[in-house]
Amino acid sequence: MKNDCEILVIGTGMTGLTAATELAARGCGVVVVDKGRGVGGRLATRRIGEATFDHGAQFVTARTPRFAGSVEECCKAAAAREWCRGFGGANDGHLRWRGQPGMTGIAKHLAADLDVRMGQTVLALRRAVTGWQVETKEGEAFQARAVVLTAPVPQSLAMLDAGGMVIGTEIRGRLEKITYERCLVVMAVLEQPSCVPAPGGLQLTEGPIAWLGDNQQKGISTQPAVTIHASPAFSSTRWDDDRDETARELLAAAAPWLGSGVREFQVHGWRYSRPLEVDACGCMTVSANPPLIMAGDAFAAPRVEGAALSGWAAAAELGRLGFLAAQ
Repeated sequence: MKNDCEILVIGTGMTGLTAATELAARGCGVVVVDKGRGVGGRLATRRIGEATFDHGAQFVTARTPRFAGSVEECCKAAAAREWCRGFGGANDGHLRWRGQPGMTGIAKHLAADLDVRMGQTVLALRRAVTGWQVETKEGEAFQARAVVLTAPVPQSLAMLDAGGMVIGTEIRGRLEKITYERCLVVMAVLEQPSCVPAPGGLQLTEGPIAWLGDNQQKGISTQPAVTIHASPAFSSTRWDDDRDETARELLAAAAPWLGSGVREFQVHGWRYSRPLEVDACGCMTVSANPPLIMAGDAFAAPRVEGAALSGWAAAAELGRLGFLAAQ
């Protein structure tokens, strides 16, 4: 496979896939790279034996016509479907969609026609004669005329620093103000169906748990399987503690809603779960020539929709810079 491209998109979360899809539709040669094994970022679905878990983003909402149209396209492609319009027996009229069969289904649909290279951990971005050179931990080197960088801001800054990129004082100051919540996640396979109320989601405002999701009720798991998201405060305080001990504490707190013994469990930690401080510019132009755009939910809103809007903003910014017209 050739590693030279017009535009390199770093990250296969919603932002990266949305930007890449838009740019490819406009006739650009796009390559997408990501350090993970599967696309999606926080649109994440995992299996433990016969049980299936959404352990990142739990659902998608739409507040803008453009994103609502994108979700509708996913539904037509059987990559998403309506889940509910409220939790705890209340119908608030606000539609939530889930991925089909899990949240990663949305990402897989968006990535289907893209040139995606997984297992590529970007270490550094360097200016080249005609654009950018991107080096990976795996020994690959990518050459691109433009880059869209969608990793969490601290990771993106580390890549730029490693490549000797000098960032303007004003832009760097704005980027360093962006902070993120952490989230510890427990995925528990149960012996019997849980007691989580229909439609399978429960948001809590007190204690160590922020969210309980019943993946069986949700319709993505054939086996009883519960996802527990710890609260931001608990996650931050217990981040460096023994993960199994922390998981048992969360399972004990969740016991009234589990209603069953736990067969087995796994723990995952989202270091950059949700942006706390957002720079609501849509995307940020770090370099206009050659183009380097940073994008992600930290530049729009801390939701899946915000990530998509930032991806579209990054594609539009390349057009504003005159880069697309030159293709």
